[in-house]
Amino acid sequence: MTPIAMRLSGTVLAALLCAPAVARAQVEVRMWTLLSGGDGARMSALVERFNASQREVRVVSTTLKWGEPFYTKLITSSVVGAGPDLATVHLSRMTNLAGGGVLRPIQPAELRDAGLNPADFYPRQWQKSQHAGRTYAVPLDLHPLVLYYNKTLVGQAGLLDETRSLKPIEGIDALTDAFRAVRQTTGRPGMTMESAQSSYAIWRLWISMLAQRNAPLIQDGRFAYGQAGVDSLARISQWFVKGYAQPGLDYPASTSQFMGGNAGFMINGVWEVPEMVRATRQGTLGFEYGIVPLPRMYGNDSVWADSHAFAIPANEARPMSPHKARAVMRFVSFVSKHSFGWAEGGHVLAYRPVAESPAVQALMPNRLYAQVPRNVIYDPDAWYMGAAGPLEAMASKFLPAALSSQLTPAQALRMFETEAARMVKKRAPRY
Repeated sequence: MTPIAMRLSGTVLAALLCAPAVARAQVEVRMWTLLSGGDGARMSALVERFNASQREVRVVSTTLKWGEPFYTKLITSSVVGAGPDLATVHLSRMTNLAGGGVLRPIQPAELRDAGLNPADFYPRQWQKSQHAGRTYAVPLDLHPLVLYYNKTLVGQAGLLDETRSLKPIEGIDALTDAFRAVRQTTGRPGMTMESAQSSYAIWRLWISMLAQRNAPLIQDGRFAYGQAGVDSLARISQWFVKGYAQPGLDYPASTSQFMGGNAGFMINGVWEVPEMVRATRQGTLGFEYGIVPLPRMYGNDSVWADSHAFAIPANEARPMSPHKARAVMRFVSFVSKHSFGWAEGGHVLAYRPVAESPAVQALMPNRLYAQVPRNVIYDPDAWYMGAAGPLEAMASKFLPAALSSQLTPAQALRMFETEAARMVKKRAPRY
């Protein structure tokens, strides 16, 4: 090298050393979600807020149809390496998704780097995010069944105390009496809930009742609920057969019946809270409402619930780079730590520092069911269980028929068992 070339080389090198570092290209994180309606809007707002908060990562969210279509597409796409970088899933599907190889474990170091500590999540939700000793999801919330009530109709039936709150209801007979009292006093249905063919609400209520009776659903690969299961479904069926509730209503029709002031009570999830709040603020509801935890009908306060969570699809044919994983976890951490708006959607938050903040604890009507998380039960752990899972889908074919007297409760459960028995004995699939 000539002296001139050496001087030029040194000059270039000095310039490079003094120049500002070249910014790394923005990382795009593709997320699939099954959240729609108010939940979908709140998640979109969180995505927009995260994207506006920094320039290094951009989340692009796609909403797919809730239920079986979402999970089918997530499973098939992950298997061939064409899945998203991140997905919202239900914790009730962990055994199926994690055990089936659809999800990739989230390493302890990845959680630490994102500023997430397992101790900062409620133990029940964190436990449900585990499979075979590894973490496969970061819990976002808990959404249980609760009992909504119309204070006008319920008050006419003499069921309110001096503070216009619902008098305590304990026992299946007391709950039935409350539905009957509203019907007899007002002429309106005492209760409403989703009850048409393919409805999931019956399943959720039924397994809550089994848990309250300490009756197992499945043991050693066989249905084990016995007479307790038949009797519980019969008690639900009687509400409809005796005219306390209207059979055959799909989800929109059942919620509209309550929102229109045409039912005393509604059994539904906390996800309807935002609509109740909105209608109250706009003055379109037409009545004052209240919420209580699902009553103790039998021996304890167990109630069905599920949880939304963030999970990373395995995409084994296209493994995620450490750089992309950091970007994904950065967004998950952001949502966890900025989840007040998610609580406004009626959900019980899983991230304790926000869930236990004064702002969240003061939220109404959330405060009315704040004790519910102590009593929640999920679907049992099995590959065929969980939200829109195969067993729940089978149950939704037969259990609603008992409410409209097309089948007796015993017949409905026998047909359900017959169709599901082979699946229950199947080995868990590895996709």
